[in-house]
Amino acid sequence: MSRLLQTPFLPSVSLPTKTRSSVTGFRVKPRIIPIQAKIREIFMPALSSTMTEGKIVSWVKSEGDKLNKGESVVVVESDKADMDVETFYDGYLAAIMVEEGGVAPVGSAIALLAETEDEIADAKAKASGGGGGDSQAPPTAAIEAPVAVDKRIAAPPVAVKAVAASAVHPASEGGKRIVASPYAKKLAKELKVELAGLVGSGPMGRIVAKDVEAVAAGGGVQAAVAVKEVVAAPGVELGSVVPFTTMQGAVSRNMVESLAVPTFRVGYTITTDALDALYKKIKSKGVTMTALLAKATALALAKHPVVNSSCRDGNSFVYNSSINVAVAVAIDGGLITPVLQNADKVDIYSLSRKWKELVDKARAKQLQPQEYNTGTFTLSNLGMFGVDRFDAILPPGTGAIMAVGASQPSVVATKDGRIGMKNQMQVNVTADHRVIYGADLAQFLQTLASIIEDPKDLTF
Repeated sequence: MSRLLQTPFLPSVSLPTKTRSSVTGFRVKPRIIPIQAKIREIFMPALSSTMTEGKIVSWVKSEGDKLNKGESVVVVESDKADMDVETFYDGYLAAIMVEEGGVAPVGSAIALLAETEDEIADAKAKASGGGGGDSQAPPTAAIEAPVAVDKRIAAPPVAVKAVAASAVHPASEGGKRIVASPYAKKLAKELKVELAGLVGSGPMGRIVAKDVEAVAAGGGVQAAVAVKEVVAAPGVELGSVVPFTTMQGAVSRNMVESLAVPTFRVGYTITTDALDALYKKIKSKGVTMTALLAKATALALAKHPVVNSSCRDGNSFVYNSSINVAVAVAIDGGLITPVLQNADKVDIYSLSRKWKELVDKARAKQLQPQEYNTGTFTLSNLGMFGVDRFDAILPPGTGAIMAVGASQPSVVATKDGRIGMKNQMQVNVTADHRVIYGADLAQFLQTLASIIEDPKDLTF
């Protein structure tokens, strides 16, 4: 979902207006009547509930371009994703105050919008006093009295170069996927430009609109370096100090916030032979193991709603009306939790297709807020790395998170006293002890184990 830029009025000019007296033959001199300002500040929007600052990935429009209401103006990197941001007004992009690569706090000015071409020069003069700043005052629809523009310190523009080491974005899986801004993809389609042959000049090799325009004009840079050479280039300078990315900063704040919640952990061993057999049977139909685990978890949560509840204020808790299973996904520069909404009601085939779509969008940093911030229960799976057990940190605002280990052959005793081999996995649930108690988790895990060990309900 694109966000609309909020823009308050800044003071503009006054126009002379002639008036006529009711007395014949008597004239009065023209008097000055102040009019409402026609230059607006474009603010850094809040694209998520946890976003405190945003990074300019690319400007879709250039200074002087005509803008129409609802048209994309800039691509902003929030703490979770890159999003196209639209303008709420018609006008002209008069002055860009925060260049590509610059960071600005939510609510601070990143550009000026002029209503007419005549006001562009005036807007540029106002912008020359400073770039996007630290103003935290909420934007207003209009300001009747003249408002002085605060002098702000502009975020230094980041010089972006298309070098071999950054020609392939880390989320592109070694060049197999194309990582480009939404507007760049749209523009490439309109101009019939093949994105696969481009070297992106955006952050970490991301393809932005100007790359597409350059190729369309005959001056684009084609990828002349082999993917293997790019991947082999060292990406870490030992001994260097690296500041957090926007996403890493958000993860850091969330983890610190989690320390304020009293949590406890309960582990359980589940036999997966039947689940493994079902997976092999329906894998060819596009079903993923992640979707199977999410579906089994959702069905168990439906029978134990307290495990799907959440406490946000410390004084009460909510029985969430939907079962939205968030699944942790590691991406370059951080971690995000795409959400499978209403996982208990969606069939396994649709759930698998949705999961693949969410993963692709997550790696391209194109998830919309409702696709990552609506989870009511979280899964974290490290089984694919051979990890047999681990504990997960509870995300703020949720009641529980389950850490899933690898399914491994184990020697077990059968009910008739014999020794046999079974595939088993360890799951550990971390829960908010203000709401969920030990017996609640124990009963939930028993139900989950029964569903996984007899998974006939997962395909209905």
